Amino acid sequence: MVKLTKRTVDAAKAEAKDYFLWDDELPGFGLRVFASGKRSYLVQYRAGRRSRRYTIGLHGIWTPETARQEAKVQLGRIAAGDNPAEERQLDHKAITIKELCALYVADLNAGLILGKGGRPKKSTTIVTDTGRIERHIIPLVGSWRVKDLTKADVNKLMKDIIAGKTRVSVKTKKLRGRAVVRGGPGTATRTIGLLGGILTYAIDAGIIDSNPTHGLKKPKYAVRTRRLTEAEYRTLGNMLREAAKTEKYAMTVEIIRLIALTGCRRSEIIGLKWEEVDLGSSCLRLTDSKEGDSVRPIGLPVVECLEERGKKEVECYVFPGERNGAAFGSFPNHWEQIFRKSALADVTPHVLRHSFASIANDLGFTEITIAALVGHSKGTITSKYIHTLDTALIMAADTISGYIQGLLDGIEFKQMAYALDKTSRKSALDRFLTKAAA
Repeated sequence: MVKLTKRTVDAAKAEAKDYFLWDDELPGFGLRVFASGKRSYLVQYRAGRRSRRYTIGLHGIWTPETARQEAKVQLGRIAAGDNPAEERQLDHKAITIKELCALYVADLNAGLILGKGGRPKKSTTIVTDTGRIERHIIPLVGSWRVKDLTKADVNKLMKDIIAGKTRVSVKTKKLRGRAVVRGGPGTATRTIGLLGGILTYAIDAGIIDSNPTHGLKKPKYAVRTRRLTEAEYRTLGNMLREAAKTEKYAMTVEIIRLIALTGCRRSEIIGLKWEEVDLGSSCLRLTDSKEGDSVRPIGLPVVECLEERGKKEVECYVFPGERNGAAFGSFPNHWEQIFRKSALADVTPHVLRHSFASIANDLGFTEITIAALVGHSKGTITSKYIHTLDTALIMAADTISGYIQGLLDGIEFKQMAYALDKTSRKSALDRFLTKAAA
């Protein structure tokens, strides 16, 4: 044994096999001389019944003096019960963000990741989340270790997505399909929200102790304010009548009309099953909406439309696809073809939903009534024990869908505030009482 100094380290010559020189002043501190000629400082100690070695670093980067100081630090930790060699090994094996995302997606597809209302996420949400992971999170930080991610890193990730660093156009598995990834503030906000959920998943799994996305200032969602004017409703009616002349668009036209008359989400109408249609109670009893089970009042124009359709369709879905047991699948392409070169090219199915709520507001209905009609969480009727709906909701649905139906048919209304028109109310009440008495 010798004291490890610059002189003794420089004098250590390579041999056929690796060998060790141990310091005689600091037990456990040594130098490993490799057959290649490299030399590295280390600490040797016992942990349990095993002898462990912790490498400090190569000679040249470390001097005997700096290595000796580091050895004292590590030997002090060992005396306190730490195991630096094992900690380093675990550190090298630390899970990356890409590996964490793979675990998350596996549980997501297995229905183990719960979303709104404690329910498994819907298949459409899973596709969207997976796309954000593959096209934004993994390309930017996938190789990073989860434990190393800081709030500053997440903030930079968000800014990179806003700046469009993940912008790309890629071919998808669908025939002639392409995915155009643009980035931007909205995408950044949603992606960071998803990353926050993934990191909460990591906390639950014991991988990390805190979530660096918490407290991060994100861009606000852009509030969608696009709605149809009454003139645009009349334009839409003309477009639908023209499209209906082409046989392949017939079902799409009916779907568009029902979205406009109910304020339902596109997926709720396309995936509507006959078992969810309750014409006797003038409602749809949806079993798989965004809010879970949801009862939606429907107006008389919708009831009549579904009654007519029921004479033609006896399959599971109100709007069946070409394959048995599948819902209609051509809606997105047909919508694009009908609207692309029209005066309403910027209109989406969600605009029809928003316009339904806006017309309802114009007609004087309250926010809670509108929420119940369109299935917002604050007003959704969800009880499976409810068999008859509030008459006021059905009357509201009749009024709103009837008004929109009139606009689609080209009518120009001169008055909207029915509820405040005493003459109209008296006339309607007299008709009701006369019929009830008879």
